[in-house]
Amino acid sequence: MKMTFRYFGAKSDSVTLAQIRQIPNVQGVMGTLADKAAGEVWPEDEISAYLDEVHAAGLACEVIESVNVHEDIKLGLPTRDAYIDAYCATVRNLARHGVRVIVYNFMPVFDWLRTDLARVIPTDGSNSMYYDEAALAGLGPADLVRDMLRGSNGFSLPGWEPERLAELEATLERYKSVTPDDLRAHFRYFLDGIIPTCEDCGVVMACHPDDPAWPIFGLPRIAHSQQDFDKIIALHDSPSNALCLCTGSLGTNPDNDLPAMVRHFGALQRIGCMHVRNVKILGHHRFREASHLSADGDLDMFAIMKAIYDTCPDTYIRPDHGRMVWGETGRPGYGLYDRAMGVTYLNGLWEAIDKLSRQGGDER
Repeated sequence: MKMTFRYFGAKSDSVTLAQIRQIPNVQGVMGTLADKAAGEVWPEDEISAYLDEVHAAGLACEVIESVNVHEDIKLGLPTRDAYIDAYCATVRNLARHGVRVIVYNFMPVFDWLRTDLARVIPTDGSNSMYYDEAALAGLGPADLVRDMLRGSNGFSLPGWEPERLAELEATLERYKSVTPDDLRAHFRYFLDGIIPTCEDCGVVMACHPDDPAWPIFGLPRIAHSQQDFDKIIALHDSPSNALCLCTGSLGTNPDNDLPAMVRHFGALQRIGCMHVRNVKILGHHRFREASHLSADGDLDMFAIMKAIYDTCPDTYIRPDHGRMVWGETGRPGYGLYDRAMGVTYLNGLWEAIDKLSRQGGDER
């Protein structure tokens, strides 16, 4: 595995590259230009400046996240062709600087959703992001955006950029006539438009799942189960059309068998990268982020890592959505300490799996 850590850049992250460099076995970062709006071409000079900073710290950056897809593409509007052309330009610019995987999503309006960004965990006093669908009752989308931004600790939240949500009500109105099949057709059009460029550049597109793993606010969502992802990779049959399997996002739905999903898509060689994290289910459509330790959540992290080892051992991995511990403050879900502990835990699982495999031992 290629262990990485998310990094938002020196001007937008509470965690430094020097700190990331000291986490055992972290070889690189999954990066982003955090200030780029959906539909905007990422210029080469800014890409180069970001990557030079990462490389100077002794880290690689072959995965870039949050190259957001403009809503006009998802809605299938006539303006989508110009935005697809812009997306292809960004792909080419990133590829020229050594990027091999681009993480994106096709979620309408909201990239991810929580109802509390710092819910205290009674057992240990740490806090983590939390979701309770009942808390959405009587809460309009605009109210939700306001609450999310208030709880952000002054940091930008991926997928919740204010300029992107400035016309929220109008965008939601447009989606009222869009069915899941419509959205899937728009997705096919997008992939048909970008995958030839990706193939030419040697770039893999890795689609991130819906988070949480079900429809919200009546919006069509088409990426939260194995069946959904089978349909996505069938939209454009190419090795460049792959997935970012986020175990925490998919794990919000207990019906998703994460080790089986990794084995399924790993065997198909359609896993571009992975976000490996745990989640604690507290009821129907109610959960919180947990530490990476299997016993602290509802996912079998050993089985997930064993599936990666068996089917896609060279994939890029990073921990995700850690708790806030030891009094740390920062971008919700993206503090240093708990994610660093997550890396250490995943490293330990990997070492055990590798040694058992080499010895022919029983790893159950």
